[in-house]
Amino acid sequence: MKKLIAEFIGTFWLVLGGCGSAVLAAAFPELGIGFAGVALAFGLTVLTMAYAIGHVSGCHLNPAVSIGLWAGGRFEAKELLPYILAQVLGGLVAAAVLYVIASDNPAFELGGFAANGYGEHSPGGYGMTAALVTEVVMTFAFLFVILGATHSKAPQGLAGVAIGLCLTLIHLISIPVTNTSVNPARSTSQAIFVGDWALGQLWLFWVAPIVGAILAGWVYKYLSPEK
Repeated sequence: MKKLIAEFIGTFWLVLGGCGSAVLAAAFPELGIGFAGVALAFGLTVLTMAYAIGHVSGCHLNPAVSIGLWAGGRFEAKELLPYILAQVLGGLVAAAVLYVIASDNPAFELGGFAANGYGEHSPGGYGMTAALVTEVVMTFAFLFVILGATHSKAPQGLAGVAIGLCLTLIHLISIPVTNTSVNPARSTSQAIFVGDWALGQLWLFWVAPIVGAILAGWVYKYLSPEK
């Protein structure tokens, strides 16, 4: 239960910090933080929580991460469903808090609410194929770095830095394509509030990250079978 509470809180922080920066600060008049600021915000949420709850739950904060770690032989199958449920619930509560904050501004319009999308809902107008490839490749890279940074032979104490910077880089690359998911819990939390098209496209932001994560788990396990 302690692990699940930690995952709930950690995913709550990731969604509130990352999506909150996109909704509240990205295009703030004259002082907006833009794509680079949002990318950094997502990276910082993971970096900070890695040191806050890494020793409790492993700080997955992401169903794809849990599944990728399982594929790489680092996580037990029996813990997958409870972890995923805790992560999705944490994201949903964060999205609800963000909605309460954002909607208190008289000028608030729900719009995309930082939801992930493709086609006309991609920030750069990228289609489904580009979105699918991007999410698979970016999640593969994310899990590859996670598995390497947390390996027993990796430099100790620096995993959180490497993983947080990797997520920042991933967002710098892919925000224009899909608004960057690589995390089904993050995608679900925003899609629930947007509804309509966001729920219709949500399948891609579950399938692609999970595929990328499993591939990374298998590849890294082949390259370095030791834990």
